[in-house]
Amino acid sequence: MSSVTTPSQSQVASAPPRTPDVPRTPRRGRSRREGSGWPFVIPFVVIAVLFLVVPTLWGLGLSFTEQSLMGNGGWVGFDNYAEAFGDATMWSTLGNTVIFTLMSTIPLVLVALAMALLVYTGLPGQWVWRLAFFAPYMLPVAVVVQIWVWLYQPEIGFFNYWLDRFGLEKVGWLTDPNVAMWSMALLTLWWTVGFNFLLYLSALQAIPDQMYEAAALDGAGAWRRLWSITLPQVRATTVLVTILQILASLKVFDQMFIAFNGGSGPNGVTRPILQYIYDTGFTGYRMGYASAMSYIYFALIIVVAVVFQVLTTARRKEQGRGR
Repeated sequence: MSSVTTPSQSQVASAPPRTPDVPRTPRRGRSRREGSGWPFVIPFVVIAVLFLVVPTLWGLGLSFTEQSLMGNGGWVGFDNYAEAFGDATMWSTLGNTVIFTLMSTIPLVLVALAMALLVYTGLPGQWVWRLAFFAPYMLPVAVVVQIWVWLYQPEIGFFNYWLDRFGLEKVGWLTDPNVAMWSMALLTLWWTVGFNFLLYLSALQAIPDQMYEAAALDGAGAWRRLWSITLPQVRATTVLVTILQILASLKVFDQMFIAFNGGSGPNGVTRPILQYIYDTGFTGYRMGYASAMSYIYFALIIVVAVVFQVLTTARRKEQGRGR
């Protein structure tokens, strides 16, 4: 009888376990796959260069010339910038823009947060409220301005009609220098608050329910939960909304230009700096000088954004050390 030899137990125990053979991917193939995203990036790069980088550099060069819509102008160096810094009209329109930014940014942040809280807390008919809050944002600016110009009519307008019904004096919403800028801020609030509302609503929905449940078990009321949980959790969204709103308000042009038919409003109080730049370039035909003012204003906006971001980052670091 033939004997069958088997490995001893020590040999079986000492033998390393076999691992399945896994085919290795060649290094050349892996690098080839990693670089396959460039064809998708190239169209964006080309479009950005053609429609962003090239116009920016061309406009910067234009600001050093006396270019006009009527013909080519010669090189003047920094004369346009020197004239702009001494232009009283430019600084007054810049002041109007800053005033509008302050008037519009604060309510656009607070009202958007209040609207989001109303919907988030379970207001009946949420889809109706969401549609009502966001629908104005979808309207074109020309439609929005025409609606509000009709509401602001001194004799047949909606607001003055009800003021007269209550025995109050009518208001020159678009003719009184003390009221015109507030009228533009109110128009902008109604038109654009829906976007900020959606940002806040998405931030509120991302807060874990366990935090509210734990606070309720500890006896925290609605106001305590608001101040201790909700507001701290949406702080990052508040910073984002504030930055976006400041930048958007600094670029105000359309609603004022349409509401006053290209004019400057009562005593020029509603004329933003972008309208002055537009009038200088396309009405006064001074494209070089208008370009210089544009780049001065662009630099100021960059400074504002950077300073705001630095202050916000510093505050976050201080709060992190406090914890």
